[in-house]
Amino acid sequence: MTPPPSSPRPLINTTPHAHRMSYRIGRGEQGVLTFEPYKSSLLPLWRFRTVAVARRSAADLWERFEQFDRDDEADFVGMDMARKFIQMGMTRAKRYANHAGGRKYRKGTRDELPRSTTDEVQRNPELREKEAASQVFREVWERCRAHEGYQRRKVEFLAEQREWAKQQAKS
Repeated sequence: MTPPPSSPRPLINTTPHAHRMSYRIGRGEQGVLTFEPYKSSLLPLWRFRTVAVARRSAADLWERFEQFDRDDEADFVGMDMARKFIQMGMTRAKRYANHAGGRKYRKGTRDELPRSTTDEVQRNPELREKEAASQVFREVWERCRAHEGYQRRKVEFLAEQREWAKQQAKS
């Protein structure tokens, strides 16, 4: 999988400050498929069909995560969006391991479909493949969460966001 060509300027320089300040770290993967331009930049890198595809995808997303950290103006929103895509790779692959066809709920209802048992996962090569793909993403996701730059930039971003909100309230 070849990453899409990067924009000539980092995304932080092409995204209005007010839009970045509207970003919510949120729980899990919330907002990952709606927050532009980051979604369009990262979505082409996100795949989880097989272990090999998951490895390439996780490596590409990790590279973008680190690139957002290295840019002249480090971009926490980009780092967090990359982390969310990595987490989404982990959870989606796991869902396909737990539920045949990846469908968690009965169509048109909120009734959860039966989960695959550990024995079924071990016997079924497709389910085993999805479980292993999920593990590939899990390892990279844990690396993201423990990343020193990510931790520091998260604190800085939240402080900047609070200050920005105070300024907006005064206006």
